[in-house]
Amino acid sequence: MRKITLLIFSFALFISCDQEETPKYFKKYDESAQLKKQQDHQKSRMKFKLIQSKYLDMNEVFQPFEKELAAFSEEQYDSLKPLIIEQNIPTLQDHIRKGKLSYEKLTLFYLYRIRKFESDSTKSLNAIIALNPKVLVEARKRDQERSGKKVTPYKIYGMPILLKDNINTSGMPTTAGALALAENKNTEDAFIVKRLKEEGALILGKVNLSEWAYFFCSGCPLGYSAVGGQTLNPYGRGEFETGGSSAASGVAVAANYAVAAVGTETSGSITSPSSQNSVVGLKPTIGLLSRAGIVPISSTLDTPGPMTKNVMDNFILINAMFGYDPSDAKSYQYVDENYGTFNDSFKGKRLGVIKSYLQDSLFNANVNKMKENGATIVEITPPQVGLTGFLTLLNIDMKHDLPDYLEKYADKEVTVRSIKDIIDFNLKDTLLRAPYGQQLFEGILKDTTTVEQLKKIKKTLMSNAHSYFEALDKENLDAILSINNYYSSYSAVAEYPNITVPMGYKKSGEPVSMTFIVKSKQEAKLLVLGTIFEKLTKHRKLPSGYE
Repeated sequence: MRKITLLIFSFALFISCDQEETPKYFKKYDESAQLKKQQDHQKSRMKFKLIQSKYLDMNEVFQPFEKELAAFSEEQYDSLKPLIIEQNIPTLQDHIRKGKLSYEKLTLFYLYRIRKFESDSTKSLNAIIALNPKVLVEARKRDQERSGKKVTPYKIYGMPILLKDNINTSGMPTTAGALALAENKNTEDAFIVKRLKEEGALILGKVNLSEWAYFFCSGCPLGYSAVGGQTLNPYGRGEFETGGSSAASGVAVAANYAVAAVGTETSGSITSPSSQNSVVGLKPTIGLLSRAGIVPISSTLDTPGPMTKNVMDNFILINAMFGYDPSDAKSYQYVDENYGTFNDSFKGKRLGVIKSYLQDSLFNANVNKMKENGATIVEITPPQVGLTGFLTLLNIDMKHDLPDYLEKYADKEVTVRSIKDIIDFNLKDTLLRAPYGQQLFEGILKDTTTVEQLKKIKKTLMSNAHSYFEALDKENLDAILSINNYYSSYSAVAEYPNITVPMGYKKSGEPVSMTFIVKSKQEAKLLVLGTIFEKLTKHRKLPSGYE
């Protein structure tokens, strides 16, 4: 009897020791003081009701990497920082080619860095929703494969990339931030994810977003989702907005949680968080990148796009996602227009500037830099045309497009199949599932616009948007300049691509960006202009405390 007792005691001691060897890095903290402080914010939608996710357990998210991270020290992390932080893809590839770095070490660095900041209640950004449990295995495989192939500096091969959590990715849930999609765990890769994997990219994980791509609640905080909690801006946690809906795509890139991220946009959802987090975001022509396997708002306006620390990485990432997809009605085969070269001068470029924007001192100063660098600046005043019917377009598209996604691309375990199903699901526990309400979803149900009426609305919207940018043709402009995501709804319905590049910071430290808008299918022109501006100004800097 005594032997059995000793065996039981020994077994219990073994379990206890084992538990001690796997510490819990992520602990819930008392956020009441922080929330109380938020109620004094001048912006009503910054008066948060909660910050931490009530759904995620980040200890479980990091569980697959316990062994590797336990063997990765702070000293190793510090030694790798100069090789990785703020470096572009060609530089990283060069470090790997020279043996200073490996794809495995690069991936481990990002995993360690994410855990380091996200487990600190004074630094956490609530950026991560899921991590790819096989990413280290895949990184080792890239290292093995590299010895047998030549990897050019301008390839996404072996680079850890984060995806907005409305993009289907096998092996990880795709929730769009909504608890209604918590069981959306077994999906095939979205078309652009297949392309990334074909090019050898490492899918590091999924990031938080404004729930349902910010077409869910009205006046609610940007960057909030029931799954991921409240994403925070590293340049001012709780002080500055994250932008939306690709909030954590911008936040994660700004904080150097990965080489780059993929966001999605319907109207401003790439350019807004890119601007707010001092990163480069490109919203392409609709159809350049496939939307298949992405939780939609609007098949008319939706597009994925790259979000990176610099223009070069933006070029590399978008190039890795190209590809004609017959399952996407708007998909087209990209043809390189070979617009100019990546030079250092705006000489010969004609840039349109909306007169009223020149009252902004930061914008004005950057415009003058471009002028001094050779650009011809043409002041313009766009015609006063409205976008009546824009909300209706989103309503009716989502009413049809979301059920189509749920039928074709969602896990069969997902029980909701319509907007009404989701509303009813959330009403069973609004505190957990919809603390800010679901007014926009309710508005979708109330909208009785017919498909025929919608066709007329779309035609008028596009015509008005093209009129708004008529100076592109009338003044023979290379691009029109804007601030952040100003008037992004016009470029959205015009189907004009744009790129936003950091142009400095307000006195408060809040980031601001310069946006270049061009005509459809002129992404190459955007990348050239963005490169020239970036080299001329070199504005981007790391957020303080995330060095």
